[in-house]
Amino acid sequence: MAVRLSDYLKNIYGEKVYRLSLSSGCTCPNRDGSIVMPDGTPLTGGCTFCSEGGSGEFAADIAPIDVQIEEAKKWIRNKTDADRFIAYFQSYTNTYGDIDRLKALYMETIKREDIEILSLGTRPDCINSDVLDMLRELKEIKPVWIELGLQTIHEKSAEIFHRGYRLSVFEEAYHKLKDIGIEVIAHVIFGLPGETKEDMLATIKYLADLEPSLDGIKIQNLQILKGTQLYDEYKEDPFHILTLDEYAELLEQSFEILPKNTVVHRMTGDGPRALLVEPLWSLNKKNVLNTINRKVNHLFL
Repeated sequence: MAVRLSDYLKNIYGEKVYRLSLSSGCTCPNRDGSIVMPDGTPLTGGCTFCSEGGSGEFAADIAPIDVQIEEAKKWIRNKTDADRFIAYFQSYTNTYGDIDRLKALYMETIKREDIEILSLGTRPDCINSDVLDMLRELKEIKPVWIELGLQTIHEKSAEIFHRGYRLSVFEEAYHKLKDIGIEVIAHVIFGLPGETKEDMLATIKYLADLEPSLDGIKIQNLQILKGTQLYDEYKEDPFHILTLDEYAELLEQSFEILPKNTVVHRMTGDGPRALLVEPLWSLNKKNVLNTINRKVNHLFL
């Protein structure tokens, strides 16, 4: 049975720990032309579903890290008096760039008394020896999570949305991270164009079978956002968008597959209202969560 992130954190810290969405000022290798497609075309637009915000529309603007953290805390404290936080560098690829600058940024962040965990969203092809050395130092101070954007195990799907690396690259990065004691969280998207229910569950089965075991998972429904290449493709040739019931059923089946104690960090995504084209059902977050919980509550510890 899986474990909800909120329960996992309460068990460790005795209280809820809130995530602060922050910006590191990084870009991505499939945005700056570093990755070349098989036909020789450099990738400059990122993954086709990714907006200009780099999947971090809710992250703070790029400012000195102390300013970002305090601003993010103000938003959280509109709802709670929490004083323990996860520093989550969300948008773009947060291990891609000048390693000295990144190390200084993350050291400054992780040493703050109000930060309990450092979480970095990144790509498997941006885990090199310098990054691993940095992570070794950081994890000696406090826990470090690395969130890898896998999305799917299927190479055809990955080529269609311009992921820019093969599954073997994920496997290599995963084992290097686990070898140095880093907690790894895999990102998965359900509803990618052309993928069947069996394809999606095959991705979950692959992750469930990883050795050593995967620490956590984030699953979200595919979102079509204005201004993305995927939006243009969808307008020209519409494909099936998962219904809420289909999505909830996929989650239920996924949690039945995942090994005991896998921490579920996310079960759905929030697209920015001004940009979201599909699925419109995701705008009613209360209904989404109620529907999902009715399906999956019995599968959590």
